[in-house]
Amino acid sequence: MIKKSVAENIIYAALETGGDFAEIFIEDKRNSTIGMIGGVVERALAGRDYGVGIRILKGEYSVYAFTSDDSESNLLKVAREAAQAIRSNPIDLTLNLQNKVVQNKHNILVQPTAFSKGQKVEWLRRAHEAASSFDPVIVQTTMTLIDTVKDICIVNSEGLFVEDRRAYNRMGINVIAESGNDREAAGFGPGSFGGLEYMEQLDIEGVAREAARSAKTILFADHAPSGNFPVVIDNEFGGVIFHEACGHGLESHAVARKASVFADKLGEYVASPLVTAYDDGTIPNAWGSSNIDDEGMETQKNLLIENGILKGYLIDKLGSRKMNMAPTGSGRRESYKYAPTSRMNNTFIAPGKSTPEEIIANTELGVFAKYMEGGSVNPITSDYNFSVSEGYMIRNGKLAEPIKGAAIIGKGIDTLKKIDMVGNNLGLGIGMCGASSGTVPVTVGQPMIRVSELTIGGRGGNA
Repeated sequence: MIKKSVAENIIYAALETGGDFAEIFIEDKRNSTIGMIGGVVERALAGRDYGVGIRILKGEYSVYAFTSDDSESNLLKVAREAAQAIRSNPIDLTLNLQNKVVQNKHNILVQPTAFSKGQKVEWLRRAHEAASSFDPVIVQTTMTLIDTVKDICIVNSEGLFVEDRRAYNRMGINVIAESGNDREAAGFGPGSFGGLEYMEQLDIEGVAREAARSAKTILFADHAPSGNFPVVIDNEFGGVIFHEACGHGLESHAVARKASVFADKLGEYVASPLVTAYDDGTIPNAWGSSNIDDEGMETQKNLLIENGILKGYLIDKLGSRKMNMAPTGSGRRESYKYAPTSRMNNTFIAPGKSTPEEIIANTELGVFAKYMEGGSVNPITSDYNFSVSEGYMIRNGKLAEPIKGAAIIGKGIDTLKKIDMVGNNLGLGIGMCGASSGTVPVTVGQPMIRVSELTIGGRGGNA
């Protein structure tokens, strides 16, 4: 994607004013999006985004610039202009760029171009027909299919020269159920870090019917009660609570600034002894995986919490300098327009020994959160609130009536300590995470867990 001689000239220019590290990030991304509403194709878009980012470090200070003009003259100009923010003695540097060979752990068997638009539209139509025919209360469907292929190249002043290809595909399935003046929505977005072989294998009708079933259930559900209850959170998408209320607090850009409740707590109990958690960027074809992070380091499986004890943080190169700790392959960015920072990949609580049936049976009165929606969290304090999109009351150790409108309110570090049962059914759900380096694909996950007590906000009065 760039000649080594050109890359060397750019790095030398970036370090002319005294920077001690320079990096070039090149990205060539091709996107395709097809959208369908009510069984009718509303849009079919394709595009390409290409550009170069240049980063310069001096100690703990960072400068970043980007451009879509990759001519050598312009890149030299951008590098020198960015370097003006640093005034120090130039370092003595002799570059010897070496191609880094990275093992590909994530096969791309079927390229997006292998399927015509007509074939992709047929996948969307199948989802629409399965959802709309599920029940007369389903009044609207919205389906999307997105596929992306991204080629990147990373070069830096430490001699790194590495290239990688990344492919993503995802189907969005959203439905609306209506009865009288009441309307409720539900949806799922299955996808993969890999080729379109995933879509060939996906049970499209099954996912669409599950979205319709969930919307119908929510439509006729009672409003959730309010009060303090044991809360059982299902696997897969329930992991969003750990991601938001804990994971962000373990990223070095927060920890290094002491803007995290988990700062300076390595080796301390921060969770129940039942809790072990990882962030793993190496899971084959998982949504948040990659061969290398966006600083060129190979991704790895990072142990965060072991039997309740905090074992590690997620650290990028700049965070490594600030914390005097080794990077963990966690530097990520949305595109060449963003400087990288520490981010999660595939973050999950490891499975325990209890079965889901045992967890429910051991809960006399409580709330079961089957599917979670969005929420908010303060990483400094770990205070959070999340919405339960589909939930149920638990009565006498059995699932009872469905509920809606439940808000779970708590503090992340307290919630982790109140986990008193961990299931054996680990599930992973995919999503997008936004932060200072843009929006990146992430996986959230956990087995079913029970929290001994959480505050539930609802309009249904007493349980």
